[in-house]
Parts: sequence; C-alpha cells; structure tokens
Amino acid sequence: MKSKQLLPLLFLLLLTFQLIAQEDSLSVETPTIVTNPEGTKASKQEKDYKPYNALAPAKAAFYSAILPGLGQIYNGRIWKVPLVYAGIGIPVYFYIDNDKQYDRYRSAYKQRLAGKEDEFAGKISDEGLRNAQELYQRNKEISILVAIGFYALNIIDANVDAHLQQFNVSDDLSLKPNYNLDKFTGRSNYGFSLNFKF
Repeated sequence: MKSKQLLPLLFLLLLTFQLIAQEDSLSVETPTIVTNPEGTKASKQEKDYKPYNALAPAKAAFYSAILPGLGQIYNGRIWKVPLVYAGIGIPVYFYIDNDKQYDRYRSAYKQRLAGKEDEFAGKISDEGLRNAQELYQRNKEISILVAIGFYALNIIDANVDAHLQQFNVSDDLSLKPNYNLDKFTGRSNYGFSLNFKF
C-alpha cells in the first residue's frame, strides 16, 4: 500500500526537477536583429569576433594567392594592402635595376672579348667586369627570393588573420596569484594561475 502512494509522489518530484545538459560548444550564435525606432536594423549585441565560418581562412588565402592584398581586403584589413604591395614591389624594382646593371656589364664584357671598345675601357679590368656580373646576378636572385617570400607571407597573413578574427576573446580570462601547500613535504609553493571560464 505504501508503494502505491510513493509512486505518484516520486513521479511528481521527477516532473519538478529540470534536467540541464551541457551546452553545445560548437554551436554558432547568430546575433538577434532588432528594429530601431527609425526602422533600421541593428544588432542587439556587437561582438569582438566574427561568427565561426570554417571556409573563411581558406577563402582569404585563396584570394591573396590570386591577387596579393585581396585576402586582406576580404578580412577587412585594408591598411595592410600598401604593406603587401611595398613588400612585393620593392624587390621587383631592385630585380629590374640589377638586371639592367647586369646586362650593362655583360654587354661590356662581351664587347671586350670581341676586341671592341666598351664604356668601361681603361676604368675596369676584365676581372672587375666578371665580378660585377656575378654581384648583380646574385642581387637579382636575392630580389626574386625576397619577392616570393613576401608573396607567401601575404597568403599566410590573410589565412592567420581570418582564423584570429573568429577567435573568441572574452572577459572571462583572469590571472590570480596562487598559494599551494604541498601536503607531502609541508612546503609552500607560490605562483600564478591563469583561469579560463568557458
């Protein structure tokens, strides 16, 4: 008889408790849109990061690979575009200048070998002409490597920046001093702990 009275009471207690599950950490929050009195849409809460988009870093890198600086524009970092073009343009300028100088010394060396008069006659020896050619050839190669390096850096920057724009930096980070007593030795340990609240 007691079990018959206990069963409805247990059922009633189960209905009053709420079961709470863990929140989905991979869910994407969409900002709620409210209408202002003027009738324009405005977001209720602005965030410091963009909502998660798995393809954004790949798109930014692809755009920067096609046209340097386009990935930075895609990420909203327009101020980086002049830096990208300066990083690629200056080595290209030095490549062109070193190529002209290389051709100048090369043609003078060829004229000298053919027994003709060149612009450096009496000023630079044959060895000097060969050394100048090697110098400008090396400078051309370095200029190409620097330009390729800045081109690759442009792609990497666009990709990393797109990743970091989606990174949630909240105010839940805290740095607190920590005091810990070692139970085995009885010695105290001092330090800092960095606590994350998710």
